[in-house]
Amino acid sequence: MELLNPDLEKNITFVHPAYFIISGFIDIPDMKYYYVFLFFVYIVSVLGNTAVMGIICLDHKLRTPKYIAVFNLAFADLFGSSAMVPKVFDIFQFDHRYIPYDDCFTFMFFCYACLAMEPFNLVALAYDRLIAIIFPLHYQLMVTCRFMFSLIASFWLIVSTFLLIAVVPLTTLSYCKSVVINSYVCDYALVHKLACNENALTLFTGHSLSVLILWLPLVFIISCYSYIGYALSKVAAVRERVKAFKTCTSHLSLVAIYFLPLMFTFALNAYIDANTRLINMSLSTVIPPMLNPIIYVLQTQEIRVSVKKLLKIKKQSKVTVKKAILK
Repeated sequence: MELLNPDLEKNITFVHPAYFIISGFIDIPDMKYYYVFLFFVYIVSVLGNTAVMGIICLDHKLRTPKYIAVFNLAFADLFGSSAMVPKVFDIFQFDHRYIPYDDCFTFMFFCYACLAMEPFNLVALAYDRLIAIIFPLHYQLMVTCRFMFSLIASFWLIVSTFLLIAVVPLTTLSYCKSVVINSYVCDYALVHKLACNENALTLFTGHSLSVLILWLPLVFIISCYSYIGYALSKVAAVRERVKAFKTCTSHLSLVAIYFLPLMFTFALNAYIDANTRLINMSLSTVIPPMLNPIIYVLQTQEIRVSVKKLLKIKKQSKVTVKKAILK
């Protein structure tokens, strides 16, 4: 879609279209059912993450550094899903594919902010497990609630600052090639490709975005578990190794669910078509927020005990109220 005559482009410094068009999937029939599925996953995610946040708030025993990170993970999942899925559902289910220019970049910022916080939350949990297993006697001194709050706040600040540096320069580019974004969201790389001019800052931030969001956290997490594995190999008792490793299973499950689909997409990007890439990316974005609370409820003993305790208190309170009414 040509917006301007090529002869006119030479005389115009900035070309800012009134809107972008989100194209979504190409030539696939009945895709509306897929967006309904994504919305169903979103509802389950909202219920699950809200439940985890509520359990952590209600049970004083869970107000520890580890569960501060878990609470932030649930919050980021809830916020990220709410920023993306309802908007995507509205765009394609109700055919509102025209998105205003400024709204597109706002949409981009919030989607990437929450997507980036997922691996940084996993970094916080990996560090927690590293100190708990390698330096168990110093854990309460090295990993305090104040430290975890400061770490998570610094992650939010780093992510927000970097994304502002990445997104704001895009608004200074001219978009005279097309207004059609071949994705289901305002994808950074695809929007950048629509520009007919570029600068060093946008090129640098475009290449470093995936490094900061994906590869640096993954390298840190792998390094933590390599060190944990090396330390556990020195432990003579097999029972102690298994006991220590069990405390990491829920976190390792979250790491696998988040990183493996994304690594698959990056590794096979040149060999898969656009629709397959979009399906994989969309599922990679919505499935982890749904599974994270389920994994923590099923695999974490503290949360299971807390759920049973809260249900028992609720049951007892109902019995007490019923007896009071009968009297």
